[in-house]
Amino acid sequence: MNYDLTQGNIMKNLLKFSLPIMAGNVLQQLYNIVDTLIVGRYLGKDALAAVGSSYTLMVFVTSIILGLCMGSSAFFSMQFGKRDYDRLEQGIYIAFLMIGIVTITLNFLVYVGIYGILAFLRVPAEVAPFMKEYLLWIFAGIIATFLYNFVANFMRALGNSLIPLCFLGGSAVLNILLDLFFIRVLLWGVGGAAVATVISQYIAGVGILIYCLKKYPEVHIKKENRRWCPHILKELLGLSSLTCLQQSVMNFGILMVQGLVNSFGSVVMAAFAAAVKIDSFAYSPVQDFGNAFSTYVAQNYGAGKEERIRRGMREAVIGAFVFCGVISIVVVRFAKPLMALFLDENSAEAIIVGVGYLRIEALFYFGIGLLFLFYGYFRAVNKPGISVILTVVSLGMRVLLAYLLSSIEVIGVTGIWMSVPIGWILADAAGMYFYRSGYKK
Repeated sequence: MNYDLTQGNIMKNLLKFSLPIMAGNVLQQLYNIVDTLIVGRYLGKDALAAVGSSYTLMVFVTSIILGLCMGSSAFFSMQFGKRDYDRLEQGIYIAFLMIGIVTITLNFLVYVGIYGILAFLRVPAEVAPFMKEYLLWIFAGIIATFLYNFVANFMRALGNSLIPLCFLGGSAVLNILLDLFFIRVLLWGVGGAAVATVISQYIAGVGILIYCLKKYPEVHIKKENRRWCPHILKELLGLSSLTCLQQSVMNFGILMVQGLVNSFGSVVMAAFAAAVKIDSFAYSPVQDFGNAFSTYVAQNYGAGKEERIRRGMREAVIGAFVFCGVISIVVVRFAKPLMALFLDENSAEAIIVGVGYLRIEALFYFGIGLLFLFYGYFRAVNKPGISVILTVVSLGMRVLLAYLLSSIEVIGVTGIWMSVPIGWILADAAGMYFYRSGYKK
């Protein structure tokens, strides 16, 4: 079902459109949690540390692809709002080729630089063999990641968030079943976890592409629209490159923090791996709400409805704050039993470290909720450079403070956890400044 977000009740349409996106990401995060739980329970602390650290690297690399897809989606939404279907077709053609080339290049670079990556992340010797095996398998699925995210973002740009959810849900369930089979039955170790993910990714990516080719005439690009248009390419690059830069800066900062975490040893690595999964699961719905809000703004921006955009911002902020308040209470209250799901009684120290992380982050979820809205807003009104600035503020302060505070003996690893909400709040202040300084038009 496609939603025209340029008319009707704002919050009602936003929720109808965003709920399938939220549900899809919850399924994806749920898979990540189950995957981490299976590895932690059946393969041990070192394997869990390897998969957790690999996940951070994988998110960094795929964030480049995701950023390009999200930027292109903003272009698609604008053309859909204007009802300019020829430019939409041209944009699809150019964006697909551009992001496909980037995907293949990234895949090549990861395989060539695998040893340099392990050294950069300061992976302990006991963890390195597990991590290398996992990475060599998991990046075989990067093309499937591109296919799924490109098609899913195209469909969401036109207001259809339900079908991507269905494919993602099926993939997540299959992933969990294959995880159990490869790890528990075939005893393939961390490689089995990676192979399960790759198989599921290809089924989702190829499946949604076939569905889109059958159901959307826009992807059957007319011959005259299969060409490189300099103006459209420039516009796509303007939206996609900066959105990609924003995603890359954000996840590169996280990658640097992962390297710092690794320097504290396998106990902290395992605690961080589990706690980050819980953390990401907790606030992922508000992140998806921000992405849905971006589509809302882009469609109304294309239709020239500025007052509707302003009203949407007010309602979106209220909705995000209510959700963040509720989820903060839940995570703070149940931090210990949540960590105990991933680690057995022999990992009591890691559980304590993870609980400390979760309780610090959860108290400030409202900060990341507002930041996701700013990211979506500035991307949608063709000001993605502002999103990059906000990301630099957030992650730059996080990395700087993480290294500074953790070097103080009485603070230690807690300094890494404290740096996160400080970065969120400073970026929110910058976002509010830009929003009120004239960028809202």
